[in-house]
Amino acid sequence: MKTKNFFGSLIMALITTVITLFIYTRFIEKDIPVVSQDSSSVDVRNARALMTSFQMQEGQVDFTFAAEQTVHGVVHVHTKKMTSGYAQNPIMEWFYGDRYSSKPREESGWGSGVIISADGYIITNNHVIEGADEVEVKLNDNRIFKAKVIGHDPSTDIALLKVQSDNLPYIKYGDSEQLKVGEWVLAVGNPFNLTSTVTAGIVSAKGRSLGLLEGDYRIESFIQTDAALNMGNSGGALVNTKGLLVGITSAIYSPNGAYAGNSFAIPISIVGKVVDDLKQFGEVQRAIIGVNIRDVNADDADKYSLNKVRGIMITGIVENGSAEEAGLKVNDIIIGFDGIPVNSTGELQEQVGKHRPGDKAKVTYIRGGKEGTVNVTLKNVAGNTNIVTAQTGTEVVFGARLAGLSSSDRSTFDIDYGVKVAEVNEGKFRDLGIKKGYIILNVNGKKVSSPGDVRQYTNNESTLKSIGGVQSDGTIFSYQFGN
Repeated sequence: MKTKNFFGSLIMALITTVITLFIYTRFIEKDIPVVSQDSSSVDVRNARALMTSFQMQEGQVDFTFAAEQTVHGVVHVHTKKMTSGYAQNPIMEWFYGDRYSSKPREESGWGSGVIISADGYIITNNHVIEGADEVEVKLNDNRIFKAKVIGHDPSTDIALLKVQSDNLPYIKYGDSEQLKVGEWVLAVGNPFNLTSTVTAGIVSAKGRSLGLLEGDYRIESFIQTDAALNMGNSGGALVNTKGLLVGITSAIYSPNGAYAGNSFAIPISIVGKVVDDLKQFGEVQRAIIGVNIRDVNADDADKYSLNKVRGIMITGIVENGSAEEAGLKVNDIIIGFDGIPVNSTGELQEQVGKHRPGDKAKVTYIRGGKEGTVNVTLKNVAGNTNIVTAQTGTEVVFGARLAGLSSSDRSTFDIDYGVKVAEVNEGKFRDLGIKKGYIILNVNGKKVSSPGDVRQYTNNESTLKSIGGVQSDGTIFSYQFGN
């Protein structure tokens, strides 16, 4: 009886095994290669996901061409300058060394630069070389050259250098005005003295004005990107995916001094014009409309019946300036310059900054809800259309001929702004006792960085409430006048 039960159980087990194998081979095993054969909804979705992932990889932007075209055109800029020490304190010097010494000492600085011609012209930032006694550049192939400063422009933070060499690798200009938000760009520079560093990002915004530069004639219309920049990147290249130069990297926006997600570059539309001026004249030919301006806000749009918030509000008109002669008025809203729409002060400054005194341009504006256009002949800071050269780049204000500071002046007086009195003739400055060799640092409560600033801040010699600076022997002078 037991034997019979045993064989019965064995037979049942064999039958069960056969049935299980049949089901497995006919149904379950067939489902293993799901991506290639199975048509169930779950497996099809997985197959599409894999295909999509593969297609995205195939369509990624390749930065290698742009990097190869540009990395050798970016140089490492090294500056040296002698500075006088802090106020002499023998006791502090004894305990803490040269930090508290009045003895001159050498200071070094670093940045980046972009070669723009085979014969050795190099663009960098003004703040990289400002006040330097010596500038040298190191190429990507480790060659080192002494560089000559051809000219610099604090209002745009651009400087032009020249080295004696031929057949140098260089980067060609692109068109920054054709850049679109979301477009890929590369930043090439030397952060933290690490040469030949390439980072990538997208154009986050255009026409940014940050208030970084000083002076009433500053031009700020930065390209904002998320390409990583750090200390040492200043003066480097911002290029598009074709390897063409679209900007000069200049600043980061950071709470701690290191890259924090936003970086800024000066568009080549501004840089190119400044460089051409410096090469040809040694000075920037700065054109102005002769207006005080601000961005239009929502209240303005409602008050002046605009269909949207746009344009630049004229808040003041300079007497005998280009705008006054063309018939523009306070509260006119500028919406276009030479056929190009402008919606912020930065965008307007960028377009005006491409011109020279004497150029004619069309200004489109809204007045009383109606659109109009006028022809404007642009002038320079002095109110005329004359060309300014390095030799004539001085201003006569209140009888004194004023000139920019030399590297020696900056080092001797340990200053980084101001203008020097080059000659004194009959006029208010001579009556005040101001003499040749004095350095003027401020006029009417504003810092001055160029001779034109003195004329501007005194309203073309009509107002003088205060003036201060440094005498030839290093002592301070200051005059205050009643209202």
